[in-house]
Amino acid sequence: MKSKCSRAGCPANAEVLIEWRNPKIHHSDRVKLWSACFDHRQYLIDYLQTRGMYLGVRDFEPSDD
Repeated sequence: MKSKCSRAGCPANAEVLIEWRNPKIHHSDRVKLWSACFDHRQYLIDYLQTRGMYLGVRDFEPSDD
């Protein structure tokens, strides 16, 4: 199963997963994910870093579903 990029309006397939958490509303064990294509990876990381919510990046591994 493929996933689309989380950037609004982007139809591209995801290449990475960006891990994030909003420390104002999420417990420290909560990790949320955004999928990102190559073109929007840095944009989404910058957005989260600016707000203190960025945790890391991992490869997107599509399932066979």
